[in-house]
Amino acid sequence: MNWYIEVLKKYAVFEGRARRKEYWMFALVNVVIAIVLAIVDAVLGTQIPSVVYALAVLLPGLGVSVRRLHDTGRTGWWLLIGIIPLVGAIVLLVFTVSEGTKGQNEYGADPKEGEYSPAHS
Repeated sequence: MNWYIEVLKKYAVFEGRARRKEYWMFALVNVVIAIVLAIVDAVLGTQIPSVVYALAVLLPGLGVSVRRLHDTGRTGWWLLIGIIPLVGAIVLLVFTVSEGTKGQNEYGADPKEGEYSPAHS
């Protein structure tokens, strides 16, 4: 949960780099919350909770995605490849599961150096 909160704290930060763990833990918590909200939506007969949540995490989700691409040495503009049906999603999946650049790259210091972990802060 600390990884999720850490991404929310960086609400609209599109600079720097994000580890795979930061990205995927955020994605996992998002999926769990989306499932819970889908159940709530069904019980209430409305989609308002899901829509409000989706809008609330839109910028943090884009931010962590851009930072994840930066960690692999790619510009955040690569997110636009997701517009291409199927192929775009596969390319983005490959990019997000790829190991980040070791050491500093043009987007900042290696987030693994010093092994920063919000879970231990």
